Amino acid sequence: MADKELFNLAAEIRIGALECLGAFGSGHIGGAMSVCDTLAVLYGSELRHDPKNPDWDLRDRLVLSKGHAGPALYSALALRGFFPREQLLTLNQGGTKLPSHVDRTKTPGVDMTCGSLGQGMSAAVGLAYGARLNKWDSYTYLILGDGECDEGQVWEGAMFAYHNKLSNLIAFVDCNKQQLDGYTKDVLDTGDMAEKFRSFGWHTLTVNGHDVDAVKAAVQAAKAEKTLPTAIILDTIKGYGCTFAEGKANNHSMTCGKDDVDAAIAALRAKIA
Repeated sequence: MADKELFNLAAEIRIGALECLGAFGSGHIGGAMSVCDTLAVLYGSELRHDPKNPDWDLRDRLVLSKGHAGPALYSALALRGFFPREQLLTLNQGGTKLPSHVDRTKTPGVDMTCGSLGQGMSAAVGLAYGARLNKWDSYTYLILGDGECDEGQVWEGAMFAYHNKLSNLIAFVDCNKQQLDGYTKDVLDTGDMAEKFRSFGWHTLTVNGHDVDAVKAAVQAAKAEKTLPTAIILDTIKGYGCTFAEGKANNHSMTCGKDDVDAAIAALRAKIA
């Protein structure tokens, strides 16, 4: 997709995620909204996938370690044809294939069950290492939250990835500066995230996480790195693009009434060219 198409796809992913969350009446709006641009770049341009064959061995894999952002991933998968869009309206309801946190045993296109924060790094490292052992030319993409990086398991995985020179592993850190119960600088100040990953030996890039052109260029630069794993630090705003959530301190998980959701969707549709 061209950059304008990726911009539009990011808006459509946000709309689908809001439809998903609105149907249930609450959910993890903030962290879902902040990763939509990255998902647009992946599913619109960079991630090798086949909706008709979601278990294709040679596909690229995505580990959404911040699994509570599932509604954004579900929206992207529905838009790419992994399942009918109307299923977005079943989030968290009885018999749904779309649970609050992503589950690979329930949802076509979800490569790893996630939600226990920190564990996605270990899973992604294993997938990337396994792809190398199988001599597959595929990439493993990992999406971490900045608050999630409080977990020691993230840094154990970072050491393993550097030691084994997993250049087929590309991690995004969604630095939206907030976590469940406050701002990261107040809960546990993570400092310079790019410098942290760099000190662990990773190739590291920092971009505006809401600029699809910049995110796409960063992914392509990561693919050009043939020796080291890459960490792409996304400078983002929690709740970005959602009129009733962006910039709010309580937007990690919040209720959402029909009027608010309809207004937010209308504002997003107005931006689509």
